[in-house]
Amino acid sequence: MTSPSASPEAPSTAAAASPADVVRAFLEALAAADTDRAVGLVAEDLVYENVSLPTIRGRQRFANGARTFAERNVGFEVRIHRIAESGSTVLTERTDALCFGRFRSQFWVCGIFEVHDGTITLWRDYFDWAGVTMASLRGLAGVAVPRLRARFADER
Repeated sequence: MTSPSASPEAPSTAAAASPADVVRAFLEALAAADTDRAVGLVAEDLVYENVSLPTIRGRQRFANGARTFAERNVGFEVRIHRIAESGSTVLTERTDALCFGRFRSQFWVCGIFEVHDGTITLWRDYFDWAGVTMASLRGLAGVAVPRLRARFADER
């Protein structure tokens, strides 16, 4: 059964998709700034955790945050290195990037997703704060010295 607030294309696509396919489609939607599609792939009772940061609970709170990022032109890029599923659980090893203007910060992330009935009910990401801090410093260096930006963009 699909929630009435899910995007129209999510039910038919997600219903036949494996949990890993749903996660991949979700991350690709975020990277494409297709907020409506991404929101359509999460459950009404979504739990979104960036470990060590406050937990976001519910589709509406997630949607509000995703739309705020889009309105502020904060870009998201993702490179999935590994993805594995066991039942309804999907594990990802990724490099994520947050971009704002000339600033680009990319860092390693390990994510756990739970997918039920074609929607994501849990998204929990783990990352290393030292790595995020270094990525932010590299991003700032890329703003100050543009020729460094391309070099950093190619690093994993």
